[in-house]
Amino acid sequence: MSERRPTGPRLRLWQREALAKYETEAHKDFLLTATPGAGKTTFALSLAVGLLGRRAIDRVIVVAPTDHLRSQWAEAAERFGVALAPNLGNSVGPVPADLHGYVTTYAQVAGKPSLHAARATTRRSLVILDEIHHAGDGLSWGEAVEHAFAGAARRVCLTGTPFRTRVGERIPFVRYEPDGSGGLVSTADFSYGYADALRDHVVRPVVFAAYTGVSRWRNSAGEVVAASLTEAGTKSTEQAAWRTALDPSGDWVPHVIAAMDERLTQLRQSGMPDAAGLVLASDQDDARAYAAIVQRVTGEKPYLILSDDPKASSKIAKFSAGGPRIAVCVRMVSEGVDVPRAACLAWLTSYRTPLFFAQAVGRVVRSRSRHESATVFLPAVRPLLALAAELENERNHVLPPPAGPAESLELVDELPDEQPEQAESALLQEWQALEAEAQFAHVLHGGRAVTGGAGTDAGPDGGEDDFLGLPGLLSAEQTAALLSRRDSELRKRATRSRGPEAEQRDQPGEEADATAGAAPVGNWRAAADLRREVNRLVSVLAARTNTPHAALHAQLRTAVPGPASASASLEVLESRRAYLMARL
Repeated sequence: MSERRPTGPRLRLWQREALAKYETEAHKDFLLTATPGAGKTTFALSLAVGLLGRRAIDRVIVVAPTDHLRSQWAEAAERFGVALAPNLGNSVGPVPADLHGYVTTYAQVAGKPSLHAARATTRRSLVILDEIHHAGDGLSWGEAVEHAFAGAARRVCLTGTPFRTRVGERIPFVRYEPDGSGGLVSTADFSYGYADALRDHVVRPVVFAAYTGVSRWRNSAGEVVAASLTEAGTKSTEQAAWRTALDPSGDWVPHVIAAMDERLTQLRQSGMPDAAGLVLASDQDDARAYAAIVQRVTGEKPYLILSDDPKASSKIAKFSAGGPRIAVCVRMVSEGVDVPRAACLAWLTSYRTPLFFAQAVGRVVRSRSRHESATVFLPAVRPLLALAAELENERNHVLPPPAGPAESLELVDELPDEQPEQAESALLQEWQALEAEAQFAHVLHGGRAVTGGAGTDAGPDGGEDDFLGLPGLLSAEQTAALLSRRDSELRKRATRSRGPEAEQRDQPGEEADATAGAAPVGNWRAAADLRREVNRLVSVLAARTNTPHAALHAQLRTAVPGPASASASLEVLESRRAYLMARL
């Protein structure tokens, strides 16, 4: 084993409390539930450092959900002085003697459980099961994990998202107790929820900006149907309206991307200069089309990160370090993906499970300072609004009573069924999107919907757009008022940027090349360049004069009248650049 002495960083209060709780527990297994971004990895590695230091264990084995997280765990462990191999395959055999252990995946364990059982028992091992609910993704995985690590000296199970398994399917090494109604519920040894982390400034406060709008589509009978996202009468109508809104050829997606881009500009102008956004797509075709829209709307090429791209992990690392302000992703925001500068999320996918929702929102709540906030832009449909409203609720793994038919563990949708599920799916297969328009609906904050009604004061000056960029200073009502007031301008901006999609969705490439099939955007790109230059000059002037960014933007708009820079003309932007350069 390596002679390096493991060490650890300074811990947060909750992590110290969890470690103290671990020391007082006599049982072999320990389950920690903590909200995404709270620091589960730091807790687990600090525990490993302590156990290795007092020779209570000789080996550390980490089981992670994905290959990307294997490298991330190994890199984090290295900072603690713990040497873990991130690429030890099932064909290697013994763990090299100069290592403290290794990182593997649930799929790898399922491929050869006996090998991992031998590795876990030849030395006294601490097994860290990251996002333990993955051991319930199927009986074969659960059985393999149980077989591989039943003989380990110690086991720590970590999770930050809701448990979901088939009815009656228990997760290995998780303790269950009766729930009083004939079922079972998992029992955590230590819990640290979103509300706790928000109170301790460990995570950012998150505001959900919900967008509605009318969708029009052609059904299987050839009829044109129109429905609002927030006023659909049945599940099938809501699903068709939602699917139409997400179609890249309509106006809904560009509008929401423009709103997120505006928010990023405001964040960057007011103390978070590297603020970035994530766009979630359902599949690769949509992701490529959305990337083209991002470039047309913002004037900047986004990162395109696809789940089957062998370079996906390196792209995530590059995007986390800096570069473009927006990344378009497909299934690359699951547990552990760490992009601290990501503060905005556009939910442009039909995924609606509590697990994926918690994972995705967890990517934008990791706090770096007390004055940062997160904004999630999403369709105003009941399933997503219900998930957003329940963000602060702590969840355990619930096993209902065995009697009766198997029930879905997803949130109950109050909309009635129009027809059997199979018939509904058949109809959607023949669905044809026609058009969709977007409109700001409301802000959801703390489980409360707040509209941007008239008369709501938007700030100290009664409506300074830049004031929205000062995290923590606006109430939910003020935020809603600002988003509502900017909505018509954003709609015009998104419409101006539209162009034929052409063959963009089918073009391969590391990043989307949105020049093909795009509308003429010479003036738009020039304006985008000028906006960035104006923002850069404001940052330089702010540093030299010790003046807040928002105050300088207000002075700039007084000196060179016109709309906010995000919607100003080329002439206004050029005049503002000249004014700033004269002051420097």
